[in-house]
Amino acid sequence: MTAYAIAHLRDAAPHPEIAEYIERIPGTFEPYGGHFLVHGTPHETKEGSWPGHVVVIGFPGIAQARAWWDSPAYQEIAPLRSRHIEGDIILVEGVPEGYDPAATAKTMREALSAD
Repeated sequence: MTAYAIAHLRDAAPHPEIAEYIERIPGTFEPYGGHFLVHGTPHETKEGSWPGHVVVIGFPGIAQARAWWDSPAYQEIAPLRSRHIEGDIILVEGVPEGYDPAATAKTMREALSAD
């Protein structure tokens, strides 16, 4: 099942270390089947607030996403970003093929009626 590394990055000011990080990061996730899905593109906030930028990297599965995050190659360059950009980063699995949100709603309704 596909998995994603999603970053909400704020207060990104240009810095030589950030340029180096951007140059080097693709090489860290390629061994794990990762690739950028969203990077440096504008976003449109429809509800609430979302200051900053969004980055999404896709991986074949959560094991590969975790292995990338924990890899010595990524951990070596992570400080280049974290010293200069505040943000939140999560790893999350996608939904399986054929996911039916109606089944989720049904389960929720059944749990609510049991209360």
